[in-house]
Amino acid sequence: MSPAEIRERYERIREEVGPDVTVVAATKYVAPEDLAALAEAGVEVVGENRAQDLRAKHDLYGDAFRWHFIGHLQSRKAPLVSEICELCHSLASESAAGKLTIPALVEVNLSGEATKSGVTPEELPALLEAYPDVRGLMTMPPAAGDPEQSRPYFRRLRELAERHGLGDLSMGTSQDYRVAAEEGATYVRVGAVLWQR
Repeated sequence: MSPAEIRERYERIREEVGPDVTVVAATKYVAPEDLAALAEAGVEVVGENRAQDLRAKHDLYGDAFRWHFIGHLQSRKAPLVSEICELCHSLASESAAGKLTIPALVEVNLSGEATKSGVTPEELPALLEAYPDVRGLMTMPPAAGDPEQSRPYFRRLRELAERHGLGDLSMGTSQDYRVAAEEGATYVRVGAVLWQR
């Protein structure tokens, strides 16, 4: 995929979600050398899932992007994430909170799936008390063929954030980012829709 094609898709997604939503390019499956095309395409914010990849990619591209961490946050990786990133989308434990020093969103598991990270809505207040710089919430709904199936989860996350006075919502991926934006997302995390043919 050429930088021009990525730019076209990136600009279209930005138009679809509107000016109040930050488009985070999820780079989990992007090789370090391929990030150059994203920079050339005008992508501003990248989200990395793995701390070791975050280090390698940041070493190559540094200030070409604003860096976010969107994967499962282990407490031992929190110092590295704090060093490189401006925002962590996936705070989910008090042990990680003890080592993180940047603004964060708390990951909430609304589906109850055992394979997903995140705190339950009931556990959220304790984590908010443990970490002073929580800006909002993040969630991953169950995989679904129809984007509308994600809507109830996005709505619940927005209501939960409102209840706790939090303004930011990281929700929506390549499959359902339009629905997420309609439900109040301030960040959408898109990957395949940006660069897969």
